[in-house]
Amino acid sequence: MTSGPQITLPWLDPEHPEAPFPDPERALPDPNGLLAAGGDLSVPRLLNAYRSGVFPWFEAGQPILWWSPDPRAVLEPAQFRMHRSLKKAIRNRGYTVSFDRAFEAVIQACAGPRDYADGTWITSSMQQAYIAMHRTGHAHSVEVWDGPRLIGGLYGVAVGRLFCGESMFSRERDASKIALAWLSRHLVAWGWPLVDVQMETGHLCSLGAITLPRREFIARIREIAHAPEVPEPWRVDPALSPLDPDWNTAP
Repeated sequence: MTSGPQITLPWLDPEHPEAPFPDPERALPDPNGLLAAGGDLSVPRLLNAYRSGVFPWFEAGQPILWWSPDPRAVLEPAQFRMHRSLKKAIRNRGYTVSFDRAFEAVIQACAGPRDYADGTWITSSMQQAYIAMHRTGHAHSVEVWDGPRLIGGLYGVAVGRLFCGESMFSRERDASKIALAWLSRHLVAWGWPLVDVQMETGHLCSLGAITLPRREFIARIREIAHAPEVPEPWRVDPALSPLDPDWNTAP
């Protein structure tokens, strides 16, 4: 009996979090984008990863796995699709939106059970890593509220002027879409040109996400991921409503 081909991955040294990642073009085609294993989830390592077009994704019981898939799904905030039904939801439901008000609650909600999955990749170690990123000013959340109740949101990492979306959740219809609409409107105003959404899904494509060849994606983020960030932008500006007709007119 013969076994299948053995996969040999570069193993990252946990003692050197700022060491360069392997060239993303060396990532495996199957599973798509698997690049390296090991290392740690320290703030320097995670920042290094996102600036390199790499992100961690693994399940409990696995080593830390690092990915850079080809193609890469992205959303240009100016191209966010504000469908009429979403405009109506924002206008009529009376929800409020905040930034960075409840980061830990958002990541815990994103890690909660889903109807379509038995487990979660947002393990306890991942949650603690991104909470540390948030406390050092590198990870941010968007919250959607129905009165005092948190009904939806998203979180991700900001490097330079690139926002790397990690996960979103909804407890009421359209809540995660509303979070992304408010985020997109603000990113346009701040001059942030790209959101990395990592993997293509029908949900994200319906909101305007597209795919780029990995090589093109890496070239595009090379400059913006190292650009100066807008100082302390993570507060909702009521003047930057996604209902602004001059911002987005998609049907």
